[in-house]
Amino acid sequence: MIETQQPERDQDFGKQTSLEVPSTATLFRGSSVPFVFLRLCLYLALVEGISFGLHLFMAFLLPVGEHSLLHNRLFREETIELLSAFSGAFVMCRIERRPFAEYGLPWRAAFGKNFWQGALFGLAEISTVLGVIAALGGYRFGDLALHGSDLWRWAMFWGVFFLIVGFYEEFAFRGYVQFTLGQGVRFWPAAVTLSLIFGVMHSTNQGESWMGIAGVVLTGVFWCLTLRRTGSLWFAVGMHASFDFAETFLYSVPDSGEVFPGHLSNAAIHGPGWLTGGTAGPEASVLDFLVLLIFFYLFHRLFPAKTSASTQAANS
Repeated sequence: MIETQQPERDQDFGKQTSLEVPSTATLFRGSSVPFVFLRLCLYLALVEGISFGLHLFMAFLLPVGEHSLLHNRLFREETIELLSAFSGAFVMCRIERRPFAEYGLPWRAAFGKNFWQGALFGLAEISTVLGVIAALGGYRFGDLALHGSDLWRWAMFWGVFFLIVGFYEEFAFRGYVQFTLGQGVRFWPAAVTLSLIFGVMHSTNQGESWMGIAGVVLTGVFWCLTLRRTGSLWFAVGMHASFDFAETFLYSVPDSGEVFPGHLSNAAIHGPGWLTGGTAGPEASVLDFLVLLIFFYLFHRLFPAKTSASTQAANS
């Protein structure tokens, strides 16, 4: 797996004699906590600096004020954050002399089987949750709110937008930072820590609830499991994008406490918060927790952990 084993040259770092001068790449590939902390600080500083520069450039090139439409501002913000996260990691991969793919996104697997399997999981998750809520009288699809060209225009917009969101949030929390922190404290302590931060970051959303935050944390842990078992973020990106797209556009319900324009229908949710998720949306429903727990089991069976013997055979 990408976070579990260190190249032999990294393991030799602590064995150097006092006469040996370690190279820059070796210094930045060390797995001891000080080196990990240094790399994380440098990466975060790069991301913030690049983001600041891109915001200035875009403000000059395409000014967007407070009067601008919400979805336009959201698209711009997410695109800048994604470019910043990727650019910072690209600089770090050059410094560390690693392939960019080691940070969770091997391009040879781009939009391959794992991505579409993840997309199916995401669609199944939200469809199951809302299907049960509807059966219990808590959700109504309502009349179509979009027709003709508007329907296709919004479908395309939200499809692209949530693909960007999936890339950004997965790479920001389970890409370079997960890879690097995992080298210092091991995979699962890093995964749980970053999933908790992932949940806290959603707490600023209007309409979010503590149940919604807990759901985000559990989902983050599940996506860490998909990274661990598949060796990449493609499954998580596909699941993240399809869940958000179906929740916001297809089923037209709140997404992490946010109600966006351009949804497919005039849907209505009503009933107790434990069932419907309340203002946070169905991802805060107790049903979503149950579906996620089932997903943990299904994914464990579909993608079993590799044994030492199989790992050695694959590497031989």
